[in-house]
Amino acid sequence: MNPDTTKAVRQISKCTIKPYQVIEESKQPTYLTPWDLSFFNFQYIQKGLLYRKPAPSLEDPTPTITFIHQLKHSLSMTLTHFYPLSGRMVTKKQDNPPFYGIYVDSSNDSVGAEFIHAAVDITMMDILTPIDVPLIVQSFFALDGAICHDGHTEPLLVVQVTELLDGIFVGCTFNHVIGDGTSYWKFFHAFAEITRNLRKAGKHDGSISRLPITKRWFLEENGDPFLINLPFSDHKEFIEDRYERPFLRERMFHFTGESLAKLKAKANEECNTKHVQISSFQALSALLWRSITRIRHFNPDRITSCRLPIDDRLRLNPPLSENYFGNCVQSVSGATTVEDLLAHGNGWAALLLHEAIKEHTDEKIRGVREEWMKKPRISQTRPIFDPANLMMGSSPRFDVYSCDFGLGMAVAARCGFNNKFDGKVTSYRGLTGIGSVLLEVCLPPESMSALESDKEFMDSVSPHEIHVHHLAYV
Repeated sequence: MNPDTTKAVRQISKCTIKPYQVIEESKQPTYLTPWDLSFFNFQYIQKGLLYRKPAPSLEDPTPTITFIHQLKHSLSMTLTHFYPLSGRMVTKKQDNPPFYGIYVDSSNDSVGAEFIHAAVDITMMDILTPIDVPLIVQSFFALDGAICHDGHTEPLLVVQVTELLDGIFVGCTFNHVIGDGTSYWKFFHAFAEITRNLRKAGKHDGSISRLPITKRWFLEENGDPFLINLPFSDHKEFIEDRYERPFLRERMFHFTGESLAKLKAKANEECNTKHVQISSFQALSALLWRSITRIRHFNPDRITSCRLPIDDRLRLNPPLSENYFGNCVQSVSGATTVEDLLAHGNGWAALLLHEAIKEHTDEKIRGVREEWMKKPRISQTRPIFDPANLMMGSSPRFDVYSCDFGLGMAVAARCGFNNKFDGKVTSYRGLTGIGSVLLEVCLPPESMSALESDKEFMDSVSPHEIHVHHLAYV
């Protein structure tokens, strides 16, 4: 059966979920930082987890319906702590003196997050068995194609729970202006924690083990958040034309801890330096960068780059709390010509990435921020979508599989089609032990076929059948 053509996701219900309690902080505007404002042209984050369906019992013959009700209640309690997700964006502008600023208002009782209950007649193995991610996974998420600036009228968070015949997929569509990947998984963990405790005890006070810090941080010592005046008079001056979705194959590649250890050792041997230690992920990124560049067949003098997201929280001095809820992420990149990249080994490419990361210091972060404040700008996505580049997204450091809603460990993590383009790679922690990594690679069909025939790359990848067999018994 091909679940993409014979089955369709059907919506069962949709409702608005508001915070369980209105706390004093939620009555104040959430002013956006330069990190936040940079994401207006980007699409919403779409990520979720697949679980086994709860089995009926004498005590509860309809456990899935019970679970849906519990999720709605726990989402309401979670929004009490993560209240910006229940708001909407507001633009404040005036002509004399000129002012244009955007903030998040969560004080309006008429808005909230959205909750969708959906179903589809396929099994978990219909999702896990194909080599490519089935297209139907894109239907497990809402607001497909929406950009973050749409948060003026669209919900900033949509939770869609999709029933499979034997599983449940919990997916969130999360406005990137509100937070980065670290913030997304902090929210998801809290949502799972409240649901799990609610299922155990039948009731819960909504408390969580790690409270988010929702007050925006603007780099000034003890500085209060403020509304930044942007050099615009209308959103058309900084919002791009909508991105036309290309036809891409999305394939999962699994790398075991043993395979990554070999890549790391070889990269460090090639570097032949005593004072540099290439990490496993840097070695893996270098392998992917060189392999994909090799199969693209660009002119030798074409510039190619590999971009890596960097969490600034712990790079700042003093460091920002890991519980900071907002955006505190930037990307760094290694860049060179196609000819130089392919003339050298993975160690040379990994060293380019290592040096880019090493140079991303507190001083550089603050310097970039100071320059931005002198000349505010909104990031454009087109340079990132250059087909000669590679963009590594998300992080294997995110502990996604421990998000337990009371259904046990997640069977798999998947994401929607938002922010996908030729050369986008989403990384997850692998399921085969500490140190393993799972990559979702997006390429045009002809490029993906060439990558699958690239011996150097495929020699480091574990066979798909072994990975699926492991998932089936998680």
